Amino acid sequence: MKRSLFAPALAALALACGPSGPDTVDPGTIPFDPKRPTPGGAAEVAPYSGTNADVLTAQQTYPTGLELHRKLVMRTCSGTNGVCHNQKEYPDLHTPGTFTASIGAPCNVQSGNAEGVFDRCERLGDRFRFAEQSFREIEIGYFKLILGETPEFGTGQGPDDETPGLHLYLHDAVPVTQARLNATGTFIRTFVNEQGNVQTLPFASYETNWWVLGDKKHLFARVSDNQRDTVEGLVASGIVQGDQNRNGVYGARILGNTVPLINPGKPEQSYLVARLRGYMERETAPGTRETVPGTRMPLANQPPNVPDMLALMCFIEGLDPAATQWNLGSAIDYNKCSYKENPSALSLAGTGDSWTGRVLPILQSNCGGCHGGTNPQAGLDFLTGTAEEIRQRLLKPSSQKPTVQLVLPGSLDKSYLFLKLTGDSSISGVRMPINPLNGNAALPDAELKSIENWIFLAGASGT
Repeated sequence: MKRSLFAPALAALALACGPSGPDTVDPGTIPFDPKRPTPGGAAEVAPYSGTNADVLTAQQTYPTGLELHRKLVMRTCSGTNGVCHNQKEYPDLHTPGTFTASIGAPCNVQSGNAEGVFDRCERLGDRFRFAEQSFREIEIGYFKLILGETPEFGTGQGPDDETPGLHLYLHDAVPVTQARLNATGTFIRTFVNEQGNVQTLPFASYETNWWVLGDKKHLFARVSDNQRDTVEGLVASGIVQGDQNRNGVYGARILGNTVPLINPGKPEQSYLVARLRGYMERETAPGTRETVPGTRMPLANQPPNVPDMLALMCFIEGLDPAATQWNLGSAIDYNKCSYKENPSALSLAGTGDSWTGRVLPILQSNCGGCHGGTNPQAGLDFLTGTAEEIRQRLLKPSSQKPTVQLVLPGSLDKSYLFLKLTGDSSISGVRMPINPLNGNAALPDAELKSIENWIFLAGASGT
């Protein structure tokens, strides 16, 4: 028999790895003893030993922050093949590292429209002054760049709110006497440099004709054809707006520090929780709720249930506000969590069968992703207006089947909404709600029963 060509190499490898025998480790395996914290284990927390089913389910499903990220955050917010809060959209939540980075991070102001910005997400705005003037810098509330070349104005004429050009709206009036001047507008920002020192920097300037309008808090800058690239570059530099939602409230100035995405130790004041619930509790007035604008999250997935929300709230409550870094591998301490006393209060779908307490939250959390905002599907908006205004919309005919009301009090078989939610064969199209990513996502039986009771037994009342 011929000697194998590989024999010398194998012999050399055996010599390099050392002798073999019954007391040696198999060179084909690597000994590994994983250290995974569990309640009562390496993280040194005593497990919850009560009888509440929601707490026991949460503790079993989400023993650590890592499991919370993998099973809840990934499923609800950042999975879906790169859609939603992945690398494409702030905040990026698709890895344990990026989820951890959201702790203490500024809340999101990338709403796509001014009306979607929460006052408590606004930052201190950049400041403005004319280089040729000696007045103190003034905070910028917001700006508008209306595309097109600024027209020439005749005697006694001037720009208005819709004139093409750059519009700046300031916190204070500009202390100048001229209604029109040729000047250099200077944009100033304060930031913390790498050495930790506060530094002020004039980061951009724009020389053109300026008009001082109205109460002198509105400045208009001409944009001629040869200035378009300059002003578009200025806007692209990212002017920070102190009143980004344009409602007259300068969030950071009036309300204090910007609310974090995840506020360590304070679930009720965490923007991530507020976007799931549609409101945030005031820290200075517990029990007082502030409505958070924008569509409630998640848009394309089933809303978190009670054990999901309990795990998230207990995780945040257990974060040390004094820490600068956090370990997601640590166990969530359900035993010490204050929310274990009444987990059912965390239900995003409410309780009972009333309109405001149960049915409206069900519709908003499950259907608001499509039926809400500036262009709701089928013209049906579950998010805008008061609870009574939304209820009144449901008492009108369906746009798809005008002979049938969306909700006919006391009648299930003549209520288009209920037939659509149950997938009744008399109604064309797919059953609702629909998950735009992977198809139908029917409501749980308990939520359908609440809507049934509200229509049939309560007569679709507003109470």
